[in-house]
Amino acid sequence: METTVLLSHSDSKAILARGAEVVRTEREALSMLEDSLDESFVEACRTILGAKGRVIVTGMGKSGQIGRKAAATFSATGTPSFYVHPGEAAHGDLGMMVPGDVLLVISNSGSTAELQAILFRAKAIEVPVIGIASRRQSPVMGSAKVKLCLPAAREACRSNIAPTTSTTLQLALCDALAMAVMDLRGFTHEGMKMLHPGGAIGMRLLPVKDFMHYGISMPLAPAEAPMHEVISVMTSRGFGIAGIVDKEGFLLGVVTDGDLRRHFDSLSSVSAREVMTAMPKCLDGAMSAEAALEVLNDLKITAAFIVETDAEGRRKPQGVVHIHDFVRIGLG
Repeated sequence: METTVLLSHSDSKAILARGAEVVRTEREALSMLEDSLDESFVEACRTILGAKGRVIVTGMGKSGQIGRKAAATFSATGTPSFYVHPGEAAHGDLGMMVPGDVLLVISNSGSTAELQAILFRAKAIEVPVIGIASRRQSPVMGSAKVKLCLPAAREACRSNIAPTTSTTLQLALCDALAMAVMDLRGFTHEGMKMLHPGGAIGMRLLPVKDFMHYGISMPLAPAEAPMHEVISVMTSRGFGIAGIVDKEGFLLGVVTDGDLRRHFDSLSSVSAREVMTAMPKCLDGAMSAEAALEVLNDLKITAAFIVETDAEGRRKPQGVVHIHDFVRIGLG
């Protein structure tokens, strides 16, 4: 039997080498998984998509931990799902599974005894089973309508015992199922936004109109205004920018700190129209915070107006955002 090689805490190179070895082992196994995907994967996706009920995920031990994550990912991407612990299932929770559901069973060996009760129940009520295991000839695979067999790969553990490579493969395969079904459903950015109103994801998907500055907070000045008035607007509002508008309130251009520097010698004798940068880049109010921040970063600007465009292509300012607003909501 292969013995465990102990690392010395003072041997940095050996520690790094061991870490790299683990990552390499799991990366190679993932490549094997990619190459092994076949029509069974397609059938699994179609089975999940066609379910009238939920995707019930189960697994024991480390496979159960992967199952919990898989159920959360399915639910977050448009496929109602929840995890059922096999032990609890045998003590009444079998009632959580009903006809119309799909049962996704995760087991590295495929022989986990605790799974028998939920597999028997699925057969009794004609719930299709999707099995994920590394042994095709196993009870889980024998009960499965769709068999997703993991490639034969060593665990990263030197004794080939601790679930490492196998759980990485399970996780990746479940993610692949969830993402493929998400695309088959046509689950869009809007759907993600509805299911993720809070946390970092919620902030990334937040429409820019929901945190823009509007009304009297907008730094606006008439096109014929003398520059000392424009500079006063820029200073008092604190955005480092002024929107220059026509008599009907449509945006003609912007004046920025850069424009002031370029026209420094003539500021006392020119109007806003003569200094402004015409047709500036603007944002749509429905644009996500993440997308809006990307625009600002790509253009290397610190503020932008949110506009509404009419049938004639004229742009009416609705609000303004500054790079600091994105930091305030946890982005940037």
